[in-house]
Amino acid sequence: MCRSIRTLHNFDPPATDDEVRAAALQFVRKLSGTTHPSKANAEAFDRAVAAVTDAAQTLLASLQTSAPPRDRDVEAEKARARSRERFARVG
Repeated sequence: MCRSIRTLHNFDPPATDDEVRAAALQFVRKLSGTTHPSKANAEAFDRAVAAVTDAAQTLLASLQTSAPPRDRDVEAEKARARSRERFARVG
C-alpha cells in the first residue's frame, strides 16, 4: 500500500497540494489498515488525512538542502529502470 508514497522534497517543480494529500491518504490507509473506512470511522479518517497533509506540508516547507532540485522525469526513468531490472530477475 505505501509503495505509492513518493519522495516529495527537493523537486522542480515542487510537489503539488494534491501530491502531498495523496501521500497523506496512503499513510493513513496504511496506519488504519483500510482503504475505505466504515461510515462510523469516516470522520476520524478524514480528520487524520487532513492532519497528516498539514504536517507534511509544514515539513516540506521547512526542509533545507544544498543539493540541486531533482528532475521528475529523470527520477521516473530511474524508477522504471530499477523495476525492469527487478522483474527481469524474477522469471
